[in-house]
Amino acid sequence: AFTINSVRMESLPEWTVPNGRNLTLQCIVDISTTSSVKAQHLVLFYKDDVMFYNVSSVENMESYFIPQARVYNSGKYKCTVILNNKEKTTPEYQVLVQGVPSPRVTLDKKEVTEGGVVTVNCSVEEEKPPIYFKIEKVLQESKKVKQTRDKTSQNQNFVTMEFPVEEQDHILIFRCQAMIISGIQMQHSDTTKSELVTVMESFSIPKFHISPAGMITEGDQLHIKCTIQVTHLVRASPEVIIQKDKVIVATSKNGNEAVYSVMATEEQNGNYTCKVEASRISKISSIMVNITELFSKPKLESSTTCLDEGETLSLWCTIPGAPPAKFTIQKENMTVTQTQNFTKVTSEWDSGAYTCTAAIGNVVKRSNKVQITVCEMLSEPRIFYDTRSEVIKGRTIAISCHSTKGTLPISYILNASKILEYVQKSSNDPAVFEVKPTKDTEYQCIADNCHSRGKKISRVLKIKVIAPVDEVKLTIMLNEEVESGKDIVLQCSVNEGSGPITYSFYRKDEDKSFYDVTSNDTHEFWHKSQASKEHEGQYYCKASNRANVPERIPQSNMLTVRVFLAPWKKGLIAVAVIGVIIATLILGTRCYFLKKAKAKQMPVEMSRPAAPLLNANNEKISSDPNSEANSHYGYSEYVGNHAMKILNENKAEPLNLDVEYTEVEVSSTEPHRAPEMKGTETVYSEIRKADPGYTYNRTSKVCSQLMGN
Repeated sequence: AFTINSVRMESLPEWTVPNGRNLTLQCIVDISTTSSVKAQHLVLFYKDDVMFYNVSSVENMESYFIPQARVYNSGKYKCTVILNNKEKTTPEYQVLVQGVPSPRVTLDKKEVTEGGVVTVNCSVEEEKPPIYFKIEKVLQESKKVKQTRDKTSQNQNFVTMEFPVEEQDHILIFRCQAMIISGIQMQHSDTTKSELVTVMESFSIPKFHISPAGMITEGDQLHIKCTIQVTHLVRASPEVIIQKDKVIVATSKNGNEAVYSVMATEEQNGNYTCKVEASRISKISSIMVNITELFSKPKLESSTTCLDEGETLSLWCTIPGAPPAKFTIQKENMTVTQTQNFTKVTSEWDSGAYTCTAAIGNVVKRSNKVQITVCEMLSEPRIFYDTRSEVIKGRTIAISCHSTKGTLPISYILNASKILEYVQKSSNDPAVFEVKPTKDTEYQCIADNCHSRGKKISRVLKIKVIAPVDEVKLTIMLNEEVESGKDIVLQCSVNEGSGPITYSFYRKDEDKSFYDVTSNDTHEFWHKSQASKEHEGQYYCKASNRANVPERIPQSNMLTVRVFLAPWKKGLIAVAVIGVIIATLILGTRCYFLKKAKAKQMPVEMSRPAAPLLNANNEKISSDPNSEANSHYGYSEYVGNHAMKILNENKAEPLNLDVEYTEVEVSSTEPHRAPEMKGTETVYSEIRKADPGYTYNRTSKVCSQLMGN
């Protein structure tokens, strides 16, 4: 049996050691066993959780040797012991290696010309990257750090940097320092200095040479020369530049000097700079040049600077002290006179900038500028607008105002009982005013310039504004309910609109208007006399003029018109209906009684002997011997629409009756008579064609219809 009692680590000489010191890490294990033989176990060494060394051992201690420990050896260490699938690990121990070795500095050259480049190499051969390097360029004389550069090397233990050599660099030293991060700390090396670097001039500081020497007077020939000395090692010649107040007056690119030569005047007074440039090198020197004035600058004066056309202009040129000189007065670049004074009657062409020059010997001086404005009178301004299209209310129109003559600038004012807008034109183009008239308006244009006679006013421009039709309304005169037979009057009115206006009347759900009229009024009527029920419905109207867009013609409200019957017509209809009802009731009552009477007669008729039947020989067939006796009884009855009557020979009939007789054989049985007699007898049916029969038949038919038979 085996067991691991404990595992621990030790560092010799210490857990913190200086850079370059040898370091030994020990893993010590305590194992208990029942065997007399030492247990074989595995020892693993870790740095920052990464295994870097392992060994199989039977000893209680195993070591790992680090010669000359460096910063990159710093970290957290631990060891693990494994025995028969049993494992035990020590805590983590921090190893710190203090200090960074001093870097090594090397240069690519020890002598360099101004404008050249020095390459500096800084390395720490003992350490591993990443390493942070800082290199400084130092002036040996002043110990001043002129330039500092830094860089981190991720994959190498050195860096290479280039440093330009500038003017005023004479003897240089380069210093290097290395820095490495150890855990959360930044460790610095000592600073290492390079060898001295000697800087040679590529060219000298420029020098000025001025002639004539001593006092320089206006009119003298002035020579300003700038020279340099160039080192033979310089491959390309530098450029020499002479400036006066930042203005380049002379330059040379191929030689060692530049010359500025000019006749001395007061204008040549000032500070001159000579600048020499070659690649990165630039050297400068300056000198002040003073020139004595021969005479003062002339002064030009005028009687006025702004005058009307036709007025007199006077100009005169003077020099303080009044030395003898030649004068010339010029308008811009054109000579006006070669005298000291000038007077003339002006025209508009005399406007411009005037100067004068004064000359004594070779010295010529120019005066100040005098701006003269000769003002031409304005012509009456013309006011106009585009008349090709009509002016619609609320829409923008452009009104132009233009004076064809007159000195610029011209101020234009648009007026319509009050000032609307102001425009100033510096060109000969018309002034354009944008307005939105809402009603008929009269406009005037006022033009003004520098002329003393004042403003010019245009004619009156009358603009007629067409107002589109707006807010159409449909109304009915008196009442929306119209009595039948009376008149319907619809009024279509607009709130606003310029004539002529087209009015169109419509009924609902009908695309085509039923009445159209054009008028200059803001309302129109549609009149319908003797209205009837068919004129009931919903109506609307549309109104438009030439200012309305066809796709958006205003439409009125929807108006409902109702037509009702007059009271006397309602009464007449009621009387007629009541009369029909009464007549129907009377006729129904009569039919009822007639039918009832008919119902009483039918049983009697059925009980009487039937009419005798005739045989083929027209003989009477009778089965009742007593039936003949019944023929002597005279009686008549109505059956349906036929009249039957037993004739009595002794009874007289009126002569105007048309009677037809029909012989009928009747067989009858009289149960109350005895003995029974059978036979035939002849009876006659009397049919009358007189009016009483007709009336009866008509009444019977009407009654049948009323009773439903």
